[in-house]
Amino acid sequence: MSGALIGVFVVSWLGLLADGYDLYVYGATIPGILGGHGFDVTTADVGLVGSIALVGMLCGSLVVGILTDRLGRRRIFISFLTLFSLMMLACAIAPNWTSFAAFRFVACFGVGGLLPTAVAVAHEFAPAGRKSIVVGIVLTGPAAGTVIASLTALGLLETHGFRPVYAIAGLALLIVPACWRLLPESPSYLRSRGRVEEAERVAGRFGVPVEENAPVMAATIASSTRALFHGGRTRTTIVLWMVCLLSLLTIFGVSTWLPQIMREAGYGVGSSVSFLLAYSVGAIIGTIIAALLGQRFGPKPMVMTGFVAAAVALGLMATNPSGIAIAVLSAVAGFGGLGTQNMINDYVAQYYPAGSRATGLGWALAVGRIGAIVGPTYGAFIIGLGGGVSVAAISFAVPALFGAALMFAVGQIKSDSGAGVVEPAPTRSAAI
Repeated sequence: MSGALIGVFVVSWLGLLADGYDLYVYGATIPGILGGHGFDVTTADVGLVGSIALVGMLCGSLVVGILTDRLGRRRIFISFLTLFSLMMLACAIAPNWTSFAAFRFVACFGVGGLLPTAVAVAHEFAPAGRKSIVVGIVLTGPAAGTVIASLTALGLLETHGFRPVYAIAGLALLIVPACWRLLPESPSYLRSRGRVEEAERVAGRFGVPVEENAPVMAATIASSTRALFHGGRTRTTIVLWMVCLLSLLTIFGVSTWLPQIMREAGYGVGSSVSFLLAYSVGAIIGTIIAALLGQRFGPKPMVMTGFVAAAVALGLMATNPSGIAIAVLSAVAGFGGLGTQNMINDYVAQYYPAGSRATGLGWALAVGRIGAIVGPTYGAFIIGLGGGVSVAAISFAVPALFGAALMFAVGQIKSDSGAGVVEPAPTRSAAI
């Protein structure tokens, strides 16, 4: 691949790294917020704000399709990156809990819009035959951001509180000039807006084929969404939404409360955050492995494998193993959580054609955010019931198993160059 093409993937990855840091830093800083360095809040307050902030993610994912259709993927990527970076700085200086919650809501709005845009960009510019690998590597960005958030919290939380951990997120603003320079506009978007010569120029520079019959992009959310239900896609679209919901419920429930669950199990603040670090490392390694295998076998088997791996790991955590064993199981759960969601994103990106790819990703993640919203509050409720690690682990293993069962029902993507094409199911009743 050319240097210019690699530059596209690098800035996409860096944007998602900042995205992951900003999103998962909340879970990493909960022990500090509840431990005397933050505000005078309860566990229920923390869970509620975690869920409310994720409503912002839902809104960001929901409107990203229409905004992308109007403004293009490049502008949306840069705008949302700038927005959530500024809001994280605001969180660092928030004078009270209400202000912090408001800034967190807006930050998550930007986070929710960036991911589907970045995935759509990576998929469009990835060479044919390497799309799963490229998208998978780019999607290690959020997990890498989680690792950095965990390490930052480990280094600063006990001694300096949560505010410096949020302030560091402002460094993502340094990525913005690189995005303006290296990130091109989508050729499919340009062609759909009638800018054919510009589309061909960008496509020629980056070696990207442009669909000859790229549709004119819709001007409303309603018309954009209708494209997801044409051509026999209705049942698959609905099932993918449910799969995303269960996946994100598991991810945000575990990632938000894993440090606090471990702390209540007797581990110190540093040790409890280290389990989130193990979770993130497992997500990175698992995503890369799944992407390599997904290139050969398709993303569907990797999604099912990830869900089952998460359920098994969480089930074994319920047996109260040793600290080292919990760290290993946390890593496996990370693969089954973040790694699985990355493969779901790959499946969605391959399933829909270029003209509706960003909208398809945005809506799948928007519905999935309902699970993300429920996850932290669900975790707070489970912790409030008592039962420690065992009850919490089993409670999050169940939705992972349901996710695997639902993913079994969708068709298998034939190839990464045939977006929207799935192998027919053997029977009419099972066809989706």
